[in-house]
Amino acid sequence: MALADDLIREIDGRREDLIALTQDLLRIPTLNPPGENYREICDYLQKRLSRSGFDIELIRAHGTPGDSDRYPRWNIIARRDGDRPGECVHFNSHIDVVDVGHGWTKDPFGGELIDGKIYGRGACDMKGGLAASIVAAEAFLAVCPDFAGAIEISGTADEESGGYGGVAYLAGKGYFSPDRVQHVIIPEPLNKDRICLGHRGVWWAELETFGEIAHGSMPFLGDCAVRHMGAVIDEMEQSLFPALAQKRTEMPVVPEGAKQSTLNINSIHGGQSEGEADFTGLPSPCVPDSCRMVIDRRFLLEENIDDVQAEVLEVLKTVEGRRDKFRYDLRELHRVLPTMTEKDAPVVRTVAKAIAETMGREAEYVVSPGTYDQKHIDRIGKLKNCIAYGPGILDLAHKPDEYVGVDDMLDSAKVMGRSLIELLARPCESSLNKGGSHAFA
Repeated sequence: MALADDLIREIDGRREDLIALTQDLLRIPTLNPPGENYREICDYLQKRLSRSGFDIELIRAHGTPGDSDRYPRWNIIARRDGDRPGECVHFNSHIDVVDVGHGWTKDPFGGELIDGKIYGRGACDMKGGLAASIVAAEAFLAVCPDFAGAIEISGTADEESGGYGGVAYLAGKGYFSPDRVQHVIIPEPLNKDRICLGHRGVWWAELETFGEIAHGSMPFLGDCAVRHMGAVIDEMEQSLFPALAQKRTEMPVVPEGAKQSTLNINSIHGGQSEGEADFTGLPSPCVPDSCRMVIDRRFLLEENIDDVQAEVLEVLKTVEGRRDKFRYDLRELHRVLPTMTEKDAPVVRTVAKAIAETMGREAEYVVSPGTYDQKHIDRIGKLKNCIAYGPGILDLAHKPDEYVGVDDMLDSAKVMGRSLIELLARPCESSLNKGGSHAFA
């Protein structure tokens, strides 16, 4: 009997366990910002994975953005070594979730199971993927305990805010170096029949325009920083946004709108600071002498980061030539270059084969519109053999009433388990006829 058949039965038999595990993870509100309950979820995962024979490391990312005694950046890495030398397959999931927001009709931390769907903040992004990878690994160990190499499962901090307290920190410490880990699967919600090869690039910057404070009844005696910023936005509308819409990529980015370059105005604030929530008074009449805007520029593999910056500087130069007293400061906040794993990389070929065997159709290859922790594994860890693959519908991420389908998690777990067979289980006789030939479905 094929080892894969044993694995599929084993995973199907763990359906209720998969549901309960996902619900438990959702009921730990790991909101980021500020970074709540990271240690609690790591302790939960430690208990779970220790029972399955994994060795556990709990690692705090001291000194990273957001790390404090109140909100420490905890990460977990669990490792199970096989009986024989071989390669290491690493499943990396982030443990943090974004703000709940408004519009929910379900309890965002209730983990309700309704009509085959589990609801909650982080259900698809990406605690459902974390649960699926754990069940896949545990099922594989049950049917093939004498495997070669090693399996690692990590739960890491702060992916939603850049990953610097999670994968970036761990990669800098060597946890994702190619001599330690050879294959990485990140169970982000890209749909169960898709392999995500990489992501677009990102350049975040904060622009501040300056003015002069004066009495609001005599604005002619001051200089309004908000009006200066308005002129910048107008120039962006007239020149930059149309130019970005013309830039197209050969990367298989989804959805279709993300095949072009994009720029999002992430936030704007000008003038006085907003009062506390319980303050009921009026603001004072002042001309604002400062206005700040954060921009989020997503760029393509075909673009150069220097050109991305130069386009914004050209906008500012144009405005400067038109407006008296125009003064500004531009500060880079964050940059990530685009990355894309080759289709013939070992982990890509392996997962594609597992998708075809599990679902009876060929895998679709995509690139994510936004970045995820592959950027750190690639740039810091120097490990190229990395993809995102997991259950969940990408469009549900960060939305109200986020959910993950139980059947999708089971199918993804089967794909992950088959991938472990392909990479670690040859030969494995744990559930095969000892005298027969080895068949792998």
